[in-house]
Amino acid sequence: MEKFQFKAESQRLLDLMINSIYTHREIFLREIISNASDAIDKLAYTALTDEKVGLNRDDFAITITRDKEKGILTVSDNGIGMNRAEMEENLGTIAKSGSLGFKQTMQKQEDIDIIGQFGVGFYSAFMVASSVTVISKKYGSEKAWKWISDGADGYTIEETERATPGTDVIMTLKADTEEDKFSEFLEEYEIRNLIRKYSDYIRYPIRMEVEKSRKKEDSDDYEQYTEMETLNSMVPIWHRAKKDVTAEEYETFYREKFFDYNKPLRTIHSSAEGSVSFKALLYVPGKAPMDYYSRDFKRGLQLYSAGVMIMDNCEDLLPEYFGFVRGIVDSQDLSLNISREMLQHNRQLTIIARNIEKKIKSELKAMLDHDRENYEKFYAAFGRQLKYGTVSEYGAHKDSTKDLLLFYSAKQGKLISLKEYVESMAEGQEKIYYVTGENTDRLRKLPQVETLVNRGYDVLLCTEDVDEFIPQTLVSFMEKNFCNAASEDLGLQTEEEKKQLEEKSEEKKGFLTFVKETLGEKVKEVRLSDSLGSHPVCLTPEAGMSFEMEKYMKRMNPEFAFPIGRILELNTDHAAVKAMERAMTEDPIKAKDYAQLLMYQAQLMAELPLEDPVAYTDLVCKLMQ
Repeated sequence: MEKFQFKAESQRLLDLMINSIYTHREIFLREIISNASDAIDKLAYTALTDEKVGLNRDDFAITITRDKEKGILTVSDNGIGMNRAEMEENLGTIAKSGSLGFKQTMQKQEDIDIIGQFGVGFYSAFMVASSVTVISKKYGSEKAWKWISDGADGYTIEETERATPGTDVIMTLKADTEEDKFSEFLEEYEIRNLIRKYSDYIRYPIRMEVEKSRKKEDSDDYEQYTEMETLNSMVPIWHRAKKDVTAEEYETFYREKFFDYNKPLRTIHSSAEGSVSFKALLYVPGKAPMDYYSRDFKRGLQLYSAGVMIMDNCEDLLPEYFGFVRGIVDSQDLSLNISREMLQHNRQLTIIARNIEKKIKSELKAMLDHDRENYEKFYAAFGRQLKYGTVSEYGAHKDSTKDLLLFYSAKQGKLISLKEYVESMAEGQEKIYYVTGENTDRLRKLPQVETLVNRGYDVLLCTEDVDEFIPQTLVSFMEKNFCNAASEDLGLQTEEEKKQLEEKSEEKKGFLTFVKETLGEKVKEVRLSDSLGSHPVCLTPEAGMSFEMEKYMKRMNPEFAFPIGRILELNTDHAAVKAMERAMTEDPIKAKDYAQLLMYQAQLMAELPLEDPVAYTDLVCKLMQ
């Protein structure tokens, strides 16, 4: 037996790696299994040209053995193995990767996929093990070698026995403490969970002897027995051709992988070749998770590199407005950092993310155009996210989302897209009309909406806070400008009609002044309108703001909220307004009461709170007596 010391820089790296590089101790099993897979890859590649190997693809496997009494976990493979020189080079010098060197010697690198590239994954075992023994026999060699280390005082190498080529990594786990239960890594359920999470798609079977029970013959009693079981599925569903995967298989994979009992509304299975090649299997969920609109929700896709899970929630793969998508991305072209937990740089990730964004938008648009029922189910769950995506970052992403938005149509009584609105616009209509408020029933009854619908024009009835900002962000759609019907000029009057209204306003100047003086600071202006239909009065905000914006600001930041100037518009053709005008000369006190009453009514129609509801009810009772 010969004893060796780690090089000083290797010892420092070992200490750093065990305590800093890896963020989760459970990663060690992923790394050891990945190394075993690499070793099998090398021998499988050799077998293509060397008949003496005597193994075919079905013969290769990774085996996990547990000894709970001694606290030992062993991972074995029947791969290429190591001789003494390779053992010293690969295990005695940290960050010396045999996998990387092997890959670099291959003339056709694209024909072989080697997971390990950095040569440090093996040392992650020391996060959970007090000592590690490696027994390995190189293919074509008569001798086997044993490497032993506790990670601190160097390592020893001696000759040993092993019947066949391959490697055993034997880890003696650390003793449990109050904070760390290392013995959990010997439990069947924990090993199953870790393999399912990180190594489910290693291309070779990962086997372990598990305990089972069966009913005894001619008895109601059960007996225990053990059986070797394959723990991983090996071939990822996203590596299979779409034509070979059934809808039931896609659905089952989604339910099991993402723990969702609901059927997904859309499955997106795609692959891309180019500067960065990848495969993706994405799902549009049927319902939003309970925590979706909370800070606790974790968006992002699972990221795999050559079938090994690297990140559970890679946010960089999805724009926030498509954060509802669940799924997996697998690429062999990623440049990973030393722990394989993060990317060294994001150029490849940016290319993948851009492709995924385009694919998701294309699929959602196809669902909108050809599967409207399911799209509206999707929109009920995630439409608000698309709206937030439209207005976020000052509209930087509006071109990705605007075609996917839906709004309630006052004319058609259903959700429609902006494209559908424009295509169904009445002859002569030049604006996209909308109003914002609490619910569609109230908005439909607004005077301005009634006037527009009576003319054959449609109005979008918007009931979410974010709706207020969308027209301001988009400004126009298909060269049609947005117009807030409750606060902006509807553009319905001809020049002649405008002139007639001006003349009528001049004629009624005394009446308008009387109403303004009666209401005082409650209104900024009183004016006539010929766009109120059957209604006597309405309130409109002064230019630049809306009442819904005022409410929103008051909810979000009450200290800095301020009331928007109110403009009272009167319909002098309405009987109630005529009665007020007559009372101005016959009974001025009653005329003032009428003005106050109409102001209250205008506030209610605009869904604005009454400052003094008691005063309103007292006034109604007074006028009824």
